[in-house]
Amino acid sequence: MELLKAMTFGAILSATLALVIGSQGSSAGPLAIHAVHIADAKMYWSWPIFVSASGLSFGIMLLQR
Repeated sequence: MELLKAMTFGAILSATLALVIGSQGSSAGPLAIHAVHIADAKMYWSWPIFVSASGLSFGIMLLQR
């Protein structure tokens, strides 16, 4: 259950950070932020940020047990 919650927090953090950095026109090098076109909307996403944020959230949740 903690992994599911951690992935949710990771997705929120990833979307927020990618939106801020990607809207400035940067790919942030190793963070690999890219624009994803869904229908008529443009969303910024980064898998490395998602994996890192999910791992960080999972670790914090384990520490709180």
